[in-house]
Amino acid sequence: MARLRERTADARPHFVVCGSDALVYTLADELATSGRIRVTVITPPDLRPAVPDLNGLRARGVKVITAARLDERTFRDAGLAGADALALVMPDDMVNLHAALCARAVEGDLRLVIRMFTTGLAYGVRRLFADCAVLSDAAMAAPAFVAAALGEVAPTHFRYASRTLNVARRGDVPGESALLTLATSNDSGRITVLPAEPAPPEQRPTDLVLAEATGRPAAQAVTARRLARAGRRRRPWLTIGRAVRVGLTRKLGIAVLVALALTAVSGALLTHFTGVTGFWKSVYITLLTMVGSSDVEPDNSPPAQAAQLVLTVAGVALLPLITAAVVDGVVKTRLALDRGEILKVHTGHIVLVGLGAVGTRVLRQLVDLGLDVVAIDRDPAARGVKVAQSLGVPVIEGDASLEETLRAASIDHCQALVVVSTDDAVNLQAALHARAAREDIRVVLRLFDDDFAQRVQAVFDINISRSVSRLCAPAFAAAMIEREMLATIPVERHALLVAAVPVQPGSALDGAALSAADRPESTRVIGMTAAGSEWVDWLPDGRRVLAPGDELVVVARRAGLRVLREQANPPPSDQPGPDTDGR
Repeated sequence: MARLRERTADARPHFVVCGSDALVYTLADELATSGRIRVTVITPPDLRPAVPDLNGLRARGVKVITAARLDERTFRDAGLAGADALALVMPDDMVNLHAALCARAVEGDLRLVIRMFTTGLAYGVRRLFADCAVLSDAAMAAPAFVAAALGEVAPTHFRYASRTLNVARRGDVPGESALLTLATSNDSGRITVLPAEPAPPEQRPTDLVLAEATGRPAAQAVTARRLARAGRRRRPWLTIGRAVRVGLTRKLGIAVLVALALTAVSGALLTHFTGVTGFWKSVYITLLTMVGSSDVEPDNSPPAQAAQLVLTVAGVALLPLITAAVVDGVVKTRLALDRGEILKVHTGHIVLVGLGAVGTRVLRQLVDLGLDVVAIDRDPAARGVKVAQSLGVPVIEGDASLEETLRAASIDHCQALVVVSTDDAVNLQAALHARAAREDIRVVLRLFDDDFAQRVQAVFDINISRSVSRLCAPAFAAAMIEREMLATIPVERHALLVAAVPVQPGSALDGAALSAADRPESTRVIGMTAAGSEWVDWLPDGRRVLAPGDELVVVARRAGLRVLREQANPPPSDQPGPDTDGR
């Protein structure tokens, strides 16, 4: 009743979003374009640098509130009482949990969508709150980055009506198991999402499809095993060379090379002027003279005496230099090994820059696939450093925007570079350095601004550039709006939503043909359950007439799903209800 009373002035659903980084903006933007929704955003005074200007949201009718704490007073001032859903997307798990407890004290009948990184804590939070969805943007984004690094499809699967459906290339699944074409590309590379089903001759093996899982190994697993085998082919000579470069300073190396050159030239002259013949005798006399074991030969010619003198002096200088080089190299090599700067060079390893929330998830998945990984982070206390150490992954502490740091990670011999740090400038510089070092290297780049990411990918010829917040915002918005959302499928820069939509009495779909709900490039119907039945008719006949209680299983874009919801629900009544006096 309280909720109904608070909606007398504005009957639109009310959603509240709390956050301090780029996700709060993209989620609010996602909700603001979802139709008849009131959106309130609560942010701290100090936002992360990557957050766009919130004035753009205000211009679209979003209410923005600044508060230092997410407590009961803040939520009451924001009008949380009577709200439909609250999204807590602060980058701190404990802050989100405390805010959720405060929010439930203000409004008990509230849908909670909470951002969590710690898996164990997320499970506990789900049990703590009745109507709650716990999501991790890092967990959602990591598979997309891993798949992009391997050049494969992001592993997405979900189970519905005793069937497991997954995303795959058409050429990797049996033809009869493909339910729907999710995306196609033409010869120029243009992507079409949710196209009309092409004729069989026009179908391509690279088309992205939603298919029933049949137990056949996924293509990305095959690729991972192939890369893992390739990664085990060591190049020991490269490792030795790296150790020498790390352990030997430039000045000391030059001194050793000069002394060796003098020794070689003087030895050659000495053996020539003394008339010695044979390679072994020449080496024998040169080495003995170098260590000071030769006798004075007053009868030799002046050139031979000069050569002998230079050789003896060079030998006296060379021995201490070699001793110093060995000692200095051993010490520096030991330190470099402790810091992870000397790496076993593999063919096909992955260089991962950034060990924050997303980077840690990417690291774990790459290691789980059996791939060799070299990690880079300038913060020794980063979240994923200890994880990398526990997994035996070498970590280079340094700035990835510097070419020498990438060289230390053997960028010349890696399979792909995955850059997922939280600094856009560092990410872009690292990607450009890698592209300059090797034109054929596969670069997967994280950028916060989605428009910037698209432009960078096009202009700088980066393979994949993604915005984590833009990639994950549709899933958070769907969790707030659609409580029966089945899955979210990332396709290129789009997020396709899989949902079950019931047909309500008096709606536009009541009595209409099923084909009225199916619109290419917007909404595609893959299944239907008749009212009162539990059996799902996969790929039903479009001529079938819909009735109240029928449920459609669809794959749709965000805007397409919104339109379908409006079709499946009766139009809102514009007639005002009776007032308290019965008039």
